Amino acid sequence: MMPDTLIGALRREAREVPNSGIVEVMEYGRGRDGLIALWAGEGDLPTPDFICEPAIASLRAGETFYTHQGGIPELRQALVRYHRRLYDRPFSPDQFFVTGSGMQAIQIAVQLVAGSGDEVVVPTPAWPNIMAALTVSGARPVEIGMRLGNDGWRLDLDDVFAACGPRTKAIFVNTPCNPTGWTATTDELSEILRFARERGLWIIADEVYARFYYKGARAPSFFDIAADDDRILYVNTFSKNWAMTGWRVGWMGAPPEIGNTIENLIQNSTSGVPVFTQRGAIAALDDGEPFMAEQLARARAGREIFCSVLEKSGAARFAWPEGAFYLFFGIDGEPDTARLGLKLVDEANIGLAPGPTFGAAGAGFMRICFGRQREGLEIAAERLMRWLGRRAEKGVAEGSDAAP
Repeated sequence: MMPDTLIGALRREAREVPNSGIVEVMEYGRGRDGLIALWAGEGDLPTPDFICEPAIASLRAGETFYTHQGGIPELRQALVRYHRRLYDRPFSPDQFFVTGSGMQAIQIAVQLVAGSGDEVVVPTPAWPNIMAALTVSGARPVEIGMRLGNDGWRLDLDDVFAACGPRTKAIFVNTPCNPTGWTATTDELSEILRFARERGLWIIADEVYARFYYKGARAPSFFDIAADDDRILYVNTFSKNWAMTGWRVGWMGAPPEIGNTIENLIQNSTSGVPVFTQRGAIAALDDGEPFMAEQLARARAGREIFCSVLEKSGAARFAWPEGAFYLFFGIDGEPDTARLGLKLVDEANIGLAPGPTFGAAGAGFMRICFGRQREGLEIAAERLMRWLGRRAEKGVAEGSDAAP
């Protein structure tokens, strides 16, 4: 009884944060001999030396003390240079705030705009941590399901706008999307921004995968159309572009007017980001374009490998992702994809993420992370193809046995 009593004494919002379906599969498959794990949202390259070396030099120089809450000035200037190159428009250092990961950036964005009794509209399937951040804050996520059709995954903006009521404080927009690869067009972003301006709503813009885009140099962005004083909170991370998932460093873009409030929230959570990690982040921004090109090339190859295999199989429902480095697919006759994730560990020796963890619209789907080295992806794709083949043969055999 004691554990139940202790749990019952916790805040309801904390208790209701769901277990991760991805972690469940990871724990089930961890340590399996030869298993190819494609369940986590990261590549398989270690952080390159050109990023590590400035961090090591910083440690050796004794930069191990408390520092600027919004980020060291050198990193904020590097963020300005990076964004100017990427979006070809002016930026200033007071628009950027360094956070202890993209996850902390999302948590701070939620803390800024939504609390108990408020609502935030979230198109799904979506990275589940946004739901957790909202739940812990006491806000309610309002899911709007995207649909998979002949033209890929699509979001009905009329559904988004109809879901915005008197309690709505913000719209969360992740484009390119984890897990579907859906990428909003400039026209769609313009419509969302127009509606948000009319209603006085905030937009939380998760543009973490902006560089992983298969139709151009980068994905369309709210930066392309927004004014400096628009109610937009941009969340981003160094994790994906520059193989820095374990560094836990990200950033926010926000109107300078609210900068002091953001820095207060950072101060009262982590008291800033270690200087040595920020030194590495500067190198990533300033010198990381060749590595970024390598990352994108690997993702393009992985996308081709898995999409081609599933097209050939004829057994899967999916769309070629427009961005990010995930393939979100369903298999006819396999509606319970939480169970399917465990089955693929046992029967195919591959680890994938179950779709329901990404919201109700993810039911019946699985996610593959293909931003990894080619050899392992080809082996995993072959294993998946063989599993699909065995499944089809078994279905034919069972059908024959059932015939009169």
